[in-house]
Amino acid sequence: MQRWFYLEEHKKQKIIPSKKMSLQQSFKVREVTLRDWIFSVSAPDVRPGEKVFLTGSTVELGEWDFNKLVSLEQLSASDLWTKTIKIPNIGDVLYRYVICVITEENTVNIRYWETNIHPRLIKESALHPGEDKFGEYDDKRNISTGWLTTQTLVQFKFANNPLKLKSRLNTRLMNIKVTPVKLSFGMESHLDDSSLSTDTMDVEVPAGVFVEVSTLGNDTSVCRLKVQEQFGREYRPNDILLVNVTTPNHLGLAYLVDFYSYSSRASTEDPPCHIGYTYILPNMFKLSEGTLELPVTCNVKHRPLGTVNFDYLIIHPLPEKLCDLQVSFAKHWDPTWTGLEVGHRGLGASFKTKEGNSIRENTIASLKKAAASGADLLEFDVQLSKDMIPVIYHDYHVCISMKRKKEVEHTEMLELPVKDLTLEHLQKLKVYHLVEGRNHEILFFDEDLEEHQPFPTLEDVLRNIDLHVGFNIELKWTMEMGDGTFELNNPFDMNTYVDKILEVVLKHAGERRIVFSGFNPDICTMVRQKQNKYPVMFLTIGITNKYPAYRDPRCLSIPAAVQHAVSSDILGVVVHTEDLLRDPTQVKLATDAGLVIFCWGDDNNDKNTIKRLKEMGLHAVIYDKLDQYTTKEIKESIFLVEARDSQRELMRLAALDVLPTTESSTTVHTLPESTNRPFLDLSLRNKIQEGSTATSLESLASSVNPRSEGIDKNLKRNRNLVTNTDKDYQVKEQRNYFRDLFTAGDNSKELPKKSRQNNKE
Repeated sequence: MQRWFYLEEHKKQKIIPSKKMSLQQSFKVREVTLRDWIFSVSAPDVRPGEKVFLTGSTVELGEWDFNKLVSLEQLSASDLWTKTIKIPNIGDVLYRYVICVITEENTVNIRYWETNIHPRLIKESALHPGEDKFGEYDDKRNISTGWLTTQTLVQFKFANNPLKLKSRLNTRLMNIKVTPVKLSFGMESHLDDSSLSTDTMDVEVPAGVFVEVSTLGNDTSVCRLKVQEQFGREYRPNDILLVNVTTPNHLGLAYLVDFYSYSSRASTEDPPCHIGYTYILPNMFKLSEGTLELPVTCNVKHRPLGTVNFDYLIIHPLPEKLCDLQVSFAKHWDPTWTGLEVGHRGLGASFKTKEGNSIRENTIASLKKAAASGADLLEFDVQLSKDMIPVIYHDYHVCISMKRKKEVEHTEMLELPVKDLTLEHLQKLKVYHLVEGRNHEILFFDEDLEEHQPFPTLEDVLRNIDLHVGFNIELKWTMEMGDGTFELNNPFDMNTYVDKILEVVLKHAGERRIVFSGFNPDICTMVRQKQNKYPVMFLTIGITNKYPAYRDPRCLSIPAAVQHAVSSDILGVVVHTEDLLRDPTQVKLATDAGLVIFCWGDDNNDKNTIKRLKEMGLHAVIYDKLDQYTTKEIKESIFLVEARDSQRELMRLAALDVLPTTESSTTVHTLPESTNRPFLDLSLRNKIQEGSTATSLESLASSVNPRSEGIDKNLKRNRNLVTNTDKDYQVKEQRNYFRDLFTAGDNSKELPKKSRQNNKE
């Protein structure tokens, strides 16, 4: 079973016994010394400008901090990178390899890194280093792209047939190429006349800047990001061409857009002809997202040929460093997590129909009720109040009551955007749902109860809902409709909006399983690029008559959504069930692309449909009234069951580690290779020290033997002894305790007198 989080290992020079221990409990102090270890890795796909680095759990390896990476040295004329580094002689050492670019500003641009849930391991007993292969170990290959640490991502989106050229060129297929150009007006060295040229094709990309492209269209083989070709990427009618430029200084770059086309008389070996160009200057970017329409100029005569229309997206890194290289779940999904049950807005939408749920949607009460009914994940909507506090609410607008002048009884409802009210207004004023306001019918009268109040904050929800229930957090962001109107004119900058939500989650989520989702494809791309910890899924309406269509072609069908998910390197898609029931083969389309697939929609509110969707291979089904429609016999989250099993296994292996190898214990010491016991030591030490609720020995002891009330004190007294202390002392202090614990089971009366006495202490 996979564990989601591993806490950081800190190097200690001495192991000092607790002051509470008696003299009889004293043990030998082991000095921590350092030994040389040769790290070697074969990395055949390193590009020019990139280097291989090392990160790990010790001070010498940078303690997973991307600002403290250890640079390896490449052996000449080979793919081998190596370096000798000192590591502690006590305890296991964990590490990963990272491919990065160090920019001119001496900042780190993470290109690729190893993302197996379990890092590489050097056992304390290991004597001889071996040669690693980048991304491959434990019979797995997991390599992920990096996230934005200090650099910025500028994305250009060419869609909906963006080129409008003179009639003689309109029928030609065009290649589009974007080249970053460094701006340094007044700072260039002197150029003689011979160096001046009107040729725009020979422009050198600045150091530390990368340009990658993907095409979303009929050919699924080109939807993954790849390095831009010499003459750009061909744009076909109805394609979506995405160009990603990663740069350490986006304000110091202009962007040259070249257009190429092949002559009708050209052979297959002839290069395309340069037709025209345009420039994009950084001062044209007013917000994080927008649309530009620029003239296309003829390369030879410098006359206008037409125009090009495209959207842009600028993604900045998080202002605060909240991610490291210890572990990533951005592309992780356990194979056993299938058919998960997700509570829609908690226990369900309460204003859609007359038979709406009896508990107000998106409240702590609704979320708690769904969790108690066995939900594996809880889906809810997050947006910002006027004072930029993430709150839980679905609709963009609310109603407040007004009284007419000179009329005492009659009231009117005024609709206001949620974004125009502060958190205090939202929580203290009498507000109504749009349905209540328009129908003049009040549906809920329980707002005096704290947990039933609308607009709980995201932080409150993270703190108040059982940690073993996962969250599917949908980020509400306005979308442009097919007719050019918007769902809402949002005043927030998209980067600021996403930063505020991610900051709360990264600081307060703890070990909770979290999946982000959103209908806006740019929001999904932004969340993925800003952090490396949590997975992202793209919500899509697909083909339907129930809802009006969006303008963005990535939102119009499941195949388009799948290609966007692949291009953005996110976990998967959340599709409309109506689309799936019409064409179930689309489930395989997503899974064959390596994606996780959820589904949503009113069709899900039926037990038979839920069962059918699970049989189709859906990883999760989002539906209302989970307390009524759940198919679970035992109403528990799958993550709670896993945590309990993990705790029991952790305790069992801990007991084995302290038992001597005697005739009676030989059989239990012979463990299968899959138990991965070497990784246990670090996990035990770190988990126990942090008091994790999901895997701590204290919480496990109570679940294994709930009537042994003194176990917590026993374990806290010995919490630093599992891996760091002398083995003789471990045997003396813990052998009987753990052996008796697992022999007794839940019957504390069967414990020997000494063990029962220890528990009472």
